Amino acid sequence: MALPVFDLSARTKLRVSGADRVRFLNGQTTNDIRKASAAATQESCVLNAKGHLDAHIFLLAASNDIWIDADGELRQQLQTRLNRYVIADDVTIEDVGDAYALFHVLAESKPEGIDTTFCLRSRRLGSDGWDLWVESATARQTKSKLGTIYELKNENEWETLRVESGIPRWGRELTAEIIPPEANLANRAVDYEKGCYIGQEVISRMKMSGQMRQRLCVLLSEKPLFTGMELRAGEKLVGRVTTAAFSQRIGSHLGVALIKRGYTNVGTSLVASKDEAQANVRIVSLPGLVD
Repeated sequence: MALPVFDLSARTKLRVSGADRVRFLNGQTTNDIRKASAAATQESCVLNAKGHLDAHIFLLAASNDIWIDADGELRQQLQTRLNRYVIADDVTIEDVGDAYALFHVLAESKPEGIDTTFCLRSRRLGSDGWDLWVESATARQTKSKLGTIYELKNENEWETLRVESGIPRWGRELTAEIIPPEANLANRAVDYEKGCYIGQEVISRMKMSGQMRQRLCVLLSEKPLFTGMELRAGEKLVGRVTTAAFSQRIGSHLGVALIKRGYTNVGTSLVASKDEAQANVRIVSLPGLVD
């Protein structure tokens, strides 16, 4: 069976250049830009002063610039947010969304024989994969060539894979109301040893207290789940399904949800409901899903 490849070209793509780019971005993001390279993506977050998400990003650091990608919905918002803090810095933030295509190959081995601007390791779905940045002028030919080596997959198939792995997405699990650890981003996207950045105080306090108001969980159900379903423990509303999918791999219906503290333990049973639809669900662990 051919390994999957996804076209992520609709994502926001920015190039940050200038002598102060590393110092500037280190004050804007949760991960340590000084550790970034062109060999692998660095996952990070951009926050407001209250520690809430302004963006969830992936980036790479080349010799003279830093390249960022984020959800397509953030194309105007992210550039504006970053530019707001460029004061006396030697930093230029350029939208390169139309100039480059982005593909993700879900494979352990590096793709060979493909001309790219960047080809770097990336674990967007929690598994080994590769990001391929390609100039838009050659994107069609590159996609065609990738299709002869790998199996081109659509967005619905991407959604199923990310639900199986409990990977959050902007506009679903990730919104301006979320603090990164609540969406299980702390280990992947936060460096607690780096210097100051906007929102750091909130993130540090949460780590010290060990307390979160809610946490992202994966749900297993024998019946179909739907986005927006309420989750209840008895009569108490404890969360809502943010994404639902059917996993052919395990033959079960799955959901992702942000669930209130006290109801997030693996094995916890809840009732999901919306209109006339109702299903009994159980919180499962990752990556095995079925305990």
